[in-house]
Amino acid sequence: MVSITALQKALTGKLRQLSRNGKPLFVMRNNELAAVIVSPAEYELLKDAERFLEHLEIAEMVDQRLPAHDVSKSISWEHVKAKRGY
Repeated sequence: MVSITALQKALTGKLRQLSRNGKPLFVMRNNELAAVIVSPAEYELLKDAERFLEHLEIAEMVDQRLPAHDVSKSISWEHVKAKRGY
């Protein structure tokens, strides 16, 4: 953990340390967590996890709604495009 004041004075060194050890840097302001700085690799892992969870949530919605789906009311994509002049 590092205060904002200390981070302002030693930003380059702290970022170098982060890139070496890969551990997140917790930034404090008035003894409360204000920010977390992570490496680009860690950020990408977090974004990938977020996307995976979003896809999982969508899949669960589809699974819940699929049993009530009435195929006879379906309209093909080709029909929609033709109706719109595409």
